[in-house]
Amino acid sequence: MLKRTYEWCVEAADKPYALWILAAVAFAESSFFPIPPDIMLLPMSLARPKRAWWFAAVCTVASVAGGVLGYAIGALLYDSLGQWLIHLYGLSDKVDAFRASYAEWGAVIILLKGLTPIPYKLVTITSGFAGYNIWLFILCSIVARGGRFFFVAVLLNRYGDFIRAELEKRLGLWVAIGAIVLVLGFVVAFKLI
Repeated sequence: MLKRTYEWCVEAADKPYALWILAAVAFAESSFFPIPPDIMLLPMSLARPKRAWWFAAVCTVASVAGGVLGYAIGALLYDSLGQWLIHLYGLSDKVDAFRASYAEWGAVIILLKGLTPIPYKLVTITSGFAGYNIWLFILCSIVARGGRFFFVAVLLNRYGDFIRAELEKRLGLWVAIGAIVLVLGFVVAFKLI
């Protein structure tokens, strides 16, 4: 199943709908979806290393736009939808502490958490709930998310053939490592928030 999914993503890299799927996943991940856009970004960039920059740009724009939706959920819908999402991730008792830390460390929190596998939707919703400056939030999101996605683009553009061969040789291992990193991101988020 992993191999078929990977092959579908690689083959889809040239299809007109691929960018839309990539953008949709990046958008949703920043506001409510638990799976990062890397599941599309990596295979698409491996299939077309020269287009990795374009894929990273699409991810960045869509992720920041999704972050604005997450911000709106936190700012406008916290009492209903926002609180439900925070509760879904088991963070209800930690939101006030996280909100208080924004007074002093807001930009640093957004930048650091935007670069890591910590679920970015937690930052976006809480930023809105905390009333963090929307323009500074957007600027920090562009820097953090762009930095993350363009770092992937640099690696895959330069070393794409080597990475693709290694990935295809040990796909199960790399998917397991990716899943562990994702789970650790959630664990770290729960500990830090």
